[in-house]
Amino acid sequence: MRIDAGLRRNDEHGVLILSDIGFNAPTALLARYGLVLEHIADAQPIPGSYWGDCEAGIIGNTVYARSDTPVHSLLHEAGHLIVLPPDTRAAVHTDATDSVPEEDAVCVLQALLGEALGIDRTRIWADMDVWGYTFRLGSARAYAEHDADTAWQWLHTHGLTDAKRQLVLPAA
Repeated sequence: MRIDAGLRRNDEHGVLILSDIGFNAPTALLARYGLVLEHIADAQPIPGSYWGDCEAGIIGNTVYARSDTPVHSLLHEAGHLIVLPPDTRAAVHTDATDSVPEEDAVCVLQALLGEALGIDRTRIWADMDVWGYTFRLGSARAYAEHDADTAWQWLHTHGLTDAKRQLVLPAA
């Protein structure tokens, strides 16, 4: 199943949100990485959210999100935990890293995680652009396709992608 722009979207920002895809598939995906997805009730503050409002949060091995959380936000925050060694994750609260190489890798990884959920990576990149991510080539897609060789290499070196730049999922 592929998810595209035909779904109901967040009226304010026009991005895919968790209520569009549900929590089951993201919960299962995150579990493969040893992470927990905790569904926060609507209108409640999201624990561990760096940006606040509807943005996903992270504390330890848990990613927190509401139904109005953008899918790209969930995948970005989960990506921060995925790139960390499991023994380091326990100390994470709200801000996962100051490492530029890790941040760059997470910006690529979130689109690959979207594909694991059946969402085309171009949709994740477009939502990143709408949300306000900025890249020197002007878009998330241009970054990932033409300016992120170091990030792709980082992901490959850490066993998260293969040589063809495809996501390598942990065993179920």
